[in-house]
Amino acid sequence: MSQLHEGLATARLIVGTMLLAGCAQLGQYDITINNVAVYAPDALLHVEGIEDPALSACLEQTAMDVRATGIDSLLTLNCSAAGIVSLAGLEQFGGIQSLKLSGNNIRNLLALERLTALQQLWLDGNDIVDPIPVLRLPALIQLDLTDNPVLQCPPPDTIPANMQLTLPDHCTAT
Repeated sequence: MSQLHEGLATARLIVGTMLLAGCAQLGQYDITINNVAVYAPDALLHVEGIEDPALSACLEQTAMDVRATGIDSLLTLNCSAAGIVSLAGLEQFGGIQSLKLSGNNIRNLLALERLTALQQLWLDGNDIVDPIPVLRLPALIQLDLTDNPVLQCPPPDTIPANMQLTLPDHCTAT
């Protein structure tokens, strides 16, 4: 008799696991019973207020890829070689922790100074002039500014001790 109970318990476990696995994909659908919605997933994030069309397109695509439902749910953004010129409007995404903007045409970093959760930032291959706005970010521990030919080299006393900073050759030459 106990062997029968063990078999039933195993069968229930298998069926339960299969149901859970199958239902995991239902998060993207509305579920209704008798024309009454019993479940509706959160709406995906729609990006607004971004001045640069290339940055806006990258944000939209990333939000769709990660199924972001709010501006704080976007933690990582990679917009390398996207043709971005302006970062205006990006400051509304205050939850971003990792941001890769390599190989664009960015000059001004003022929009980034409000991204206080930012920990990693790649700005290599741009036209950055003044790095000071991002050097003040409290959580930033990794910053790549290589290949920015017009960068004004930051004075050593403006670089936080815990930051891993990579500068262009003209700043590191002795």
